[in-house]
Amino acid sequence: MPIPITHPLLDRAGVRHGFFTREGGVSTGIYEGLNCGMGSSDDADKVRENRARVARALGGQPDDLAGPYQIHSAEAVLAESGWPDDRPRADGVVTTTPGVICGVLTADCAPVLLADTVAGVVAAAHAGWKGALGGVIQSTVDLMKTADADPARIVAVVGPCIAQDSYEVDEAFERRFLVEAPGSGRFFRLGVREDRRMFDLPGFVLWRLEQAGVEQAAWTGHDTRPDAARFYSNRRAFLNGEPDFGRMMSAIRLG
Repeated sequence: MPIPITHPLLDRAGVRHGFFTREGGVSTGIYEGLNCGMGSSDDADKVRENRARVARALGGQPDDLAGPYQIHSAEAVLAESGWPDDRPRADGVVTTTPGVICGVLTADCAPVLLADTVAGVVAAAHAGWKGALGGVIQSTVDLMKTADADPARIVAVVGPCIAQDSYEVDEAFERRFLVEAPGSGRFFRLGVREDRRMFDLPGFVLWRLEQAGVEQAAWTGHDTRPDAARFYSNRRAFLNGEPDFGRMMSAIRLG
C-alpha cells in the first residue's frame, strides 16, 4: 500500500489525508509508480489500480474518489458522493459528506488540502500558477464557508510542488502577476539571466490562503522537479524531452 506524505496541521485536525508520491503503484516506464492521471497516456487499467490504492490507503473504495476534470480554473464544486464516471470541470473540491475523498492531481502544480473539522468540511484544490492567480484558493474557501466553515478555523497544507529554485519563468510571466495580483513581486527573484525570473509558487499559494483568511497554513517543503525517485514533474519531463509524465494524487476525507 502506498504511504503518503502527511502533515501535523492536518494530523492534529483528525482528518485522513495524504500527499501521495509516485511510490507504491503498478505503472511502468516513464510512468513508473503510482500514476493516478487518467488524462495521461498510461495504461488505463494500471491508472485505475493506482487510484484504487490511493482510496484504500485512506480507508475508502475507488468509487469514493471525487476528483474533478481539472482545467486550471478558479472553479470549485461540492461533492456529495464520489465521481467514478462523469467528473465536473473544476479545480477545487469541497465535501461535508463523511467517506467522500476529495482529490486533485498534480505534477509540479501545488495541491492544497483544507479542513474545518468543527464545521465538518474538507477540501482539495489544484493550484497551478494559472489557478492560483485566477482565484481557485478563494473560490474553494468561499465554498467551504457556505458549509459553515470559518477561515479562522480552517487549516491548510500546500503539498509537494515545484519550488522557486526549480521554477524559471520570463519577464512577461512576472508582469502578469504584478498587474493581476498587486504585491506579488516578493515571490520573484532574478534568474541566471537578466530576462529570467525564479517564481515561488508555494509561497504565492500560502499568500493566497492568507488573503482568503486562512491563518493556519504550511507547505510540506518538497520540490517536485529535482526528485525523480519520489515525484512526477511536468517541467522535468519537458527538460528531459520525455513525451508525457505521471500525475500524483493528493486527497482528504472526513470520517
